[in-house]
Amino acid sequence: GVSGSSSRSPTSGGSAQFPWDKVRLPRHVVPLHYHLLIHPNLTTLTFTGTVDIDVAVAQPTKAVVLHGKRLRVTGAAIEAGAGNPCAARDVRLLWHPPREQLALLSAEPLCAGHNYTLRIQYSANLSDSFHGFYKSTYRTQEGELRVLASTHFEPTSARMAFPCFDEPAFKARFSIKIRREPNHLALSNMPLVKSVNIASWLVEDHFDTSVKMSTYLVAFIVSDFKSISKITNHGVKISIYTVPEKINQAHYALDAAVKLLDFYEDYFSIPYPLPKQDLAAIPDFQSGAMENWGLTTYRESALLYDPEKSSASSRLWITMTIAHELAHQWFGNLVTMEWWNDLWLNEGFAKFMELLSVNVTHPELRVEDYFLRRCFDAMEVDALNSSHPVSTPVEDPAQILEMFDEVSYEKGSCILNMLRDFLTADVFKSGLVQYLQKYSYQNTKNEDLWDSLTNICPTVGTEKSELQGDGFCRRNQQSSSNAHWTKETLDVKAMMDTWTLQKGFPLVTVTVRGKNVHLQQEHYKKGVDSLSPTENGYLWHIPLTYITSKSHTVQRFLMRTKTDVIILPEEVEWVKFNVDMNGYYIVHYEDDGWDRLINLLRENHTVISSNDRASLINNIFQLVRIKKLSISKAFDLTLYMKRETQIMPILQGMNELVPIYKLMERRDMDDTEKQLKDYIVNLFKDLIDKQLWSDEGSVSERMLRQSLLMFACVRRYQPCVDKAEEYFSKWQKSNGTLRLPADVKTAVYIVGAQTSEGWDFLLSKYQHHSFSVDKDKIASALSLTRNKDKLQWLMEEGLRGDIIKTQDFPYIIVSVARNPSGYHLAWTFLRENWEKLIEKFELGSSSIAGIVTGVTNQYSTRPQLAQVKEFFSSLEEKSAQLRCIQQAIETIEDNIEWMDRYFEEIKTWLQKNQP
Repeated sequence: GVSGSSSRSPTSGGSAQFPWDKVRLPRHVVPLHYHLLIHPNLTTLTFTGTVDIDVAVAQPTKAVVLHGKRLRVTGAAIEAGAGNPCAARDVRLLWHPPREQLALLSAEPLCAGHNYTLRIQYSANLSDSFHGFYKSTYRTQEGELRVLASTHFEPTSARMAFPCFDEPAFKARFSIKIRREPNHLALSNMPLVKSVNIASWLVEDHFDTSVKMSTYLVAFIVSDFKSISKITNHGVKISIYTVPEKINQAHYALDAAVKLLDFYEDYFSIPYPLPKQDLAAIPDFQSGAMENWGLTTYRESALLYDPEKSSASSRLWITMTIAHELAHQWFGNLVTMEWWNDLWLNEGFAKFMELLSVNVTHPELRVEDYFLRRCFDAMEVDALNSSHPVSTPVEDPAQILEMFDEVSYEKGSCILNMLRDFLTADVFKSGLVQYLQKYSYQNTKNEDLWDSLTNICPTVGTEKSELQGDGFCRRNQQSSSNAHWTKETLDVKAMMDTWTLQKGFPLVTVTVRGKNVHLQQEHYKKGVDSLSPTENGYLWHIPLTYITSKSHTVQRFLMRTKTDVIILPEEVEWVKFNVDMNGYYIVHYEDDGWDRLINLLRENHTVISSNDRASLINNIFQLVRIKKLSISKAFDLTLYMKRETQIMPILQGMNELVPIYKLMERRDMDDTEKQLKDYIVNLFKDLIDKQLWSDEGSVSERMLRQSLLMFACVRRYQPCVDKAEEYFSKWQKSNGTLRLPADVKTAVYIVGAQTSEGWDFLLSKYQHHSFSVDKDKIASALSLTRNKDKLQWLMEEGLRGDIIKTQDFPYIIVSVARNPSGYHLAWTFLRENWEKLIEKFELGSSSIAGIVTGVTNQYSTRPQLAQVKEFFSSLEEKSAQLRCIQQAIETIEDNIEWMDRYFEEIKTWLQKNQP
């Protein structure tokens, strides 16, 4: 029966004590099923809702505590389920806004072992940010502004759309109904079952009941989108939804999604459990994409592709993003982490699966060539003192958001790649399948994964495996250096705990003495206190791999101690550890070890793979940072690059050398800065001159072309600038109708934006619908002008969000900060608009982190450091404690020390080695 009075005011009984004092909800009331009715009004930008939550009560209690944020509750009741003798009475509602919690209080306790239904009516405003149930807009080709409403809940914003138990472990079923105008279309996780006409101007859509899932995966959209669809081999209906005028750019994504979903169903041997999967391109979107179960959402540039106009790098990004979100339908949606401390179980996996799946479905993209880059990116933040272990405790919403960083995503994927290389692909795959099958519709912790990967004997595979009496699997391998892997049981948990429960990564030092190779590991740390006494505790189980001048067969050796020795069958000229950089560690070669490798690169660099070359370039500069080698040695290594043609080593060389030049640029060190710039341009000059200004070639050749031409034009390499100017003036004369090759556009736009007329012309094209896929490229060019008023205008417009969408602001401000004419402006802008930025992008988000580090990471003077410290310490505590601020400060300190130490030496080296 119905019981419990409706409470009108959301703060009724505000004097009463809130019945709960923790951030995490109590466990004794568990949601089973949500019945949700949502009615948005796209004119007043508000919505009303009713939610009935069926709950099970595990122990007697008078209070039911759940989450709600910025909701106006108009009625709340607790109803006893059928056959339940204990009714709730005089239900009151209490709020605790700081913890985003509300409580329903009953005068009589609810009885254990019985079910109840919570019924809450409420209203709210559509959110003005990018999370919760939020407003998005777009302009039609005629210039009419249209409004839609879409959701983004991860990690803690479902509570902004409906009262709920907003923690990943409270999985439940959802039955959703949405009211809309007849000319709109509603989408949700599940397919539409029926539509009911409530009035001539109102339709109620009923969606099928979902599987058991977490609140952060619920999604709904009310819009006027159009769609195209296909059925996969396994019978799942895939649709792409976009604003009507862009539906012709959805075909690439549709084909990719079909291939990828089929791949995952086969690979995981678990059918995708829903009848459909929609991919929707949302005009305003903060991150890249979101894996809502059955309704994945994307920013337009991560989904829409125009075969005529889009670049190769855009095709790669779209494919990877779809692969990532579809991987989540298993890792994350079907099996979810217990709590956000293990977010990497979702994100590291989805990042890693991009590599595995796209490798099979789109071999022409050669994704394995770009995997390294993300490990280097992760190491950059992981080397800082402010880093954190992959799995790390978090409580409040800002801390949870901070988990969405390079450590959870990129490092997570790199250590999984290392583990797969160590266990072999077959063993790894059987372990994953076992994990997913065992924990379907449940929540897991770190160790659940290691358990699943430990007791595995694949029936297939080239190596003989035998199950020992103790249930462990051992591999019989002949090679002597594998002794360490075969004598003992493979304890995956012990090994992986060293990579997930402590921050940072190891530096392995290799000393060759005749046939003996001496190894030593230590924690790689850059920064001032790199020799803190706590260091002794750090030890990793490192799956070492190596090749030598005598043998290209990869040898393997699991290093578990501080020091160890490998004995080679014969003496060798050189040895290279961490083959193809499959391991998350860097290597230093003592004595003449580096000289031998530098010599090898000089004489015949193709003897080792391009990934091996890229990793040598990366490692040598990382070793300079911690004073293991001189900067001259690192520069000596780069000389070989005049003959390099492959994308990974080239980009890695740029990634090491250009920032050094940028640091000098920030300090106006004109002569040396110019010499260094000339040195870098000269290294790549032959390759730049060889580039065709067309769209021919493989994906990696096209991406290399885009990077090289952009680099050459930004550094004002004359032959490049002349050609770009010629293209730009023809393009401008044709009023933008001339088709520019997709991969040279950026270079052409950058050069064109250097004149005031060119800049204005580009801005007018930025706003034109036929350039929608070029928006990021044009913005990039606009931010490279030397005109300070224009730069200031760009940032203001980006934050205002009319001509330039606010979603693109983080990218704009960081580009302005990289511009020598803009870095003061960007820093001032960040300071003056901090509150607005937090409101839009949320405290702790990766957008805010990207802005903070992007604006400051090229500073290298003490006054700049003092300014940054002063501003951030003036903020209220929650902001001041953000990890990105610690990272920014450490990076500047590191830059200062670096410039003090190496500037003179670089100057001398450049004078000696000037062409």
